[in-house]
Amino acid sequence: MKYILWLVFIAALTSIILGLTLELNYSEKLTGFGTCGLFLVWIPLFIYHNWKGKDPRDYMLTHENMEAMKNSQKRK
Repeated sequence: MKYILWLVFIAALTSIILGLTLELNYSEKLTGFGTCGLFLVWIPLFIYHNWKGKDPRDYMLTHENMEAMKNSQKRK
C-alpha cells in the first residue's frame, strides 16, 4: 500500500507540474487531473492507510476520555 501511495502521489504531482510548465493544448487538463488525483484518490487512500487497525473511539471526546484526561492532569 505504501508503494501505491507513492506512485499515485508522484503521478499526480508530475501531472500538475507538467500542466503548469508545458504550453500544450491540454495542459489545463493535466493540472486538473493531477489535482483530482490528489484529492479523490490519494487523500482517501492515505487516510485509510494511516487509520487501518486503529479505533476511532480512542480519538473521540467521550465522557470516559474526558475523565481520563482529568485524572492524568490531577496526577501531575
